[in-house]
Amino acid sequence: MSKKNVGFVTLVTVTIAIIITLFYEFDLLGISPVVMMGVRWVTASVLTLNAIVRKNLTTWILTCLILGVFVGLDFPNLAIAMHPLSQGFIKLVKTIVGPILFATLVFGIAGHSDLKSVGRMAWKSMLYFFCATTCAIFIGLAVINITKAGVGVDIEHMPHEELPTTSAVAAADQKVLDHISENVHGVYKFNAFIRDTFPENIVKSVYENKVLQIVIFGVLFGIGLAMVSEKKRKPLVDFTESLAEAMFKFTNLVMLFAPIGVGAAMAYTVGHLGVDILKNLFMLLISLYIALIVFILLILFPIALYLKVPVKQFINAIKEPVSIAFATTSSDAALPKAMENMEKFGVPRKIVSFVIPTGYSFNLDGTSLYLSLASIFVAQAAGIDLSFGQQLLIAFTLMITSKGVAAVPRASLIVLIATADQFGLPTFVIAAILGIDELMDMARTSVNVIGNCLATVVVAKWEGEFDEEASKNPNFLEAESE
Repeated sequence: MSKKNVGFVTLVTVTIAIIITLFYEFDLLGISPVVMMGVRWVTASVLTLNAIVRKNLTTWILTCLILGVFVGLDFPNLAIAMHPLSQGFIKLVKTIVGPILFATLVFGIAGHSDLKSVGRMAWKSMLYFFCATTCAIFIGLAVINITKAGVGVDIEHMPHEELPTTSAVAAADQKVLDHISENVHGVYKFNAFIRDTFPENIVKSVYENKVLQIVIFGVLFGIGLAMVSEKKRKPLVDFTESLAEAMFKFTNLVMLFAPIGVGAAMAYTVGHLGVDILKNLFMLLISLYIALIVFILLILFPIALYLKVPVKQFINAIKEPVSIAFATTSSDAALPKAMENMEKFGVPRKIVSFVIPTGYSFNLDGTSLYLSLASIFVAQAAGIDLSFGQQLLIAFTLMITSKGVAAVPRASLIVLIATADQFGLPTFVIAAILGIDELMDMARTSVNVIGNCLATVVVAKWEGEFDEEASKNPNFLEAESE
């Protein structure tokens, strides 16, 4: 069968399956669970055939994403048993992060020997990051105050799961905080955050996947290398260029495993949570998704239009890394593919290698929005009436404490717990969010990736170095990274 015919059959099958599912959910025709299982696996067969015919990695990833949902629904124990495959995929991707960040940063800085451009990129990136995350926070506050998702919540019947034992500060720092005045706690915590961005051992930073520490080391090393003579600089510059190219090829090989890793991640999510969790705390979940969509439509989309970014081509560039981020709930898993695709889209490597990794700590649009929304939800559920000023104070505190959590799945929940303690909000309400945190993490992590990919284009356009021809080429993803 041709691609066109298979595509038509797939569209018809999926449409019918959605209609039957709606009838089943609303109990309109008395459809049995056995029939629904049959509908799901007929749909799965058609989707698999479509993926085989199209021979496209993105199609396979999205297909396996849906197959994972079906496995989680119908075979939950098997789905949970598949979890090691998704863990293995994330571990494999993490081996890429350290070398690719170091190589691209050093080559981008030392290869051009233009230290002024690095400084310009830094302040322009930070300005954009601050504006984007601030908009995200205000949208989160607006949506939760409109939907009032937490008002009237029956706290007694919310799932009371054990909270992870954690602290927003290290044990050594906590001892210091216990012995100094509370009015300087904020200053100490901010300085501690700055301290923790500096690596004490680059191998340790790579092992622990401390993205910001790798960036700091790469930038300083690149600047130092740019300051030595051409004769001594060239061998290392050539080495980092070769390493970067090799790591991009390595990424392509690892991504062949992505459909299995993504499918297993989705199967595990549905298998151990169950779909009934969608009905529990439904308003909070919907509020978050509405807020994220509003952020994309009112902030990111207008920015793209203003800068005359080819939106369709941009979507093609980000759909693969975003689908990986959605399934794995880790921006880290999407980083190598996001960097590669944005370079092919027309953003210079030196900008991609600086903006995306830095954005993983400072441009968490989805996470910032979620934290502002979730903190007010907790207050609403507990019956605590917060003034607008108090809400802003909590939101901005959360934005500062959230730095550097993008690489770790569900780490934002830990930040939320620690900050709730600080403001006297009841943590047992946050415990109830654990049930749906994974579903929310999928969306906010995806928006983090979208925001950082767009940030590379913003900075490239601002610097006047964006390759317009590359972005308009319909086959740009098939081109080799230069």
